[in-house]
Amino acid sequence: MDIFQITAQELLDSRGNPTVEATVHLDRYTRVSGMVPSGASTGKYEAVELRDNEPQRYRGKGVLKAVRNINGIIAPALIGHDVTDQRGIDQKMIELDGTENKSHLGANAILAVSIACLRAGAVARRMQFYEYVADVFGKPAREPFTMPIPLINVLNGGKHAIGSSDFQEYMIVPIGAPTFAEATRWAAETFHELKGIIRERGWPTTVGDEGGYAPPVESNEEPLKLIMQALERAGHTPGEDIAIALDPAASELYKDGKYHLTKEGMSLTSAEMVDLFVDWAGRYPIISIEDGLDEEDWDGFALLKDKTQNKVQIVGDDLFATNPQRVRIGIEKNVANCVLIKANQIGTITETLDTVHLALDNGLTAIVSHRSGETEMPFEADFGVGTGVGQVKIGSVSRSERVAEYNELMRIERHLGGRSILAHFPFTGVAKA
Repeated sequence: MDIFQITAQELLDSRGNPTVEATVHLDRYTRVSGMVPSGASTGKYEAVELRDNEPQRYRGKGVLKAVRNINGIIAPALIGHDVTDQRGIDQKMIELDGTENKSHLGANAILAVSIACLRAGAVARRMQFYEYVADVFGKPAREPFTMPIPLINVLNGGKHAIGSSDFQEYMIVPIGAPTFAEATRWAAETFHELKGIIRERGWPTTVGDEGGYAPPVESNEEPLKLIMQALERAGHTPGEDIAIALDPAASELYKDGKYHLTKEGMSLTSAEMVDLFVDWAGRYPIISIEDGLDEEDWDGFALLKDKTQNKVQIVGDDLFATNPQRVRIGIEKNVANCVLIKANQIGTITETLDTVHLALDNGLTAIVSHRSGETEMPFEADFGVGTGVGQVKIGSVSRSERVAEYNELMRIERHLGGRSILAHFPFTGVAKA
């Protein structure tokens, strides 16, 4: 089915900032949209998000330029193109942009159309979206679908919750759950137990950008203690039923060769930062650490991977920026064993899928991830199931734009019935081992 028309408009994301929505019209009556999320702690190697930079309008964050680029440049070039030719569509937009980082048309403009075309392709082929993603990804048709294990944000800090911890995310991972629905239930119950513990401390139970609580903790280790207490109250065995994952977003803490931890009032070298995580991993059931070092600290990442004995998932986010070139460097240097996958870091669906393939083909794990500024479209749910990566990072079990992802994944699991399995988490953690 050919593209009849493409239109675009400026809407709002979950932080109340403008974002781009592109709509692909397959005929006069059939239209499918795609929306683009936005990050707060963004790596310098990410594709460029085009903003208007007009201070009097949305504090400079407007996206009317990106909208105009879709309506005036991308749409005329794609009208009449087969909507199921995802690679051809994405390649055409890359050529129209003509820059390495998509700064001409804007990665937000290009990705909005790319997502819309992917979703429209499913409609054209009369397939469930996750089934169509699997088809485009190249998953064998007879294989069962893999439901991903969620990394669930319960405590926010850093740029996502100013005034809480220095580190951006403390997550729980229900590795012992038999189904995705049960994993979600365990997480929700633990989340509410955590709320009670925070209240007992006399702290507010406000939440950050991704739905995790943002209490005024006194140290960066204190959230780990709170989570352990919540797990105990919820009746779950730490490290067996539910484990812990971290995303310090350390690039935001790095300046002049040191990592500055304001909660502790100290500055650490790369090796000292690694020692901090190794110490924690030995005392808490931590199975995944994302961006524990700066995006240029290749040696620090390699040291962390070595000192955790490959028993902890060492995740590159800002380090890799969903960019195949950066991932190849990481593979050569042996600095991480997992790649975080964010489509808006690279700018097209095809390039995102290519990065997933690159990671998996080289023995790395992958996590399909949201952004802190999300949309109401639960894209990552279907994308995570379709690619079969086995892990999703979609925020907390609060805030509707995050809960939409969990609800969609539970719908998918029920729709699949006996045709799905819950992924096995491949890392044991140092403390458990």
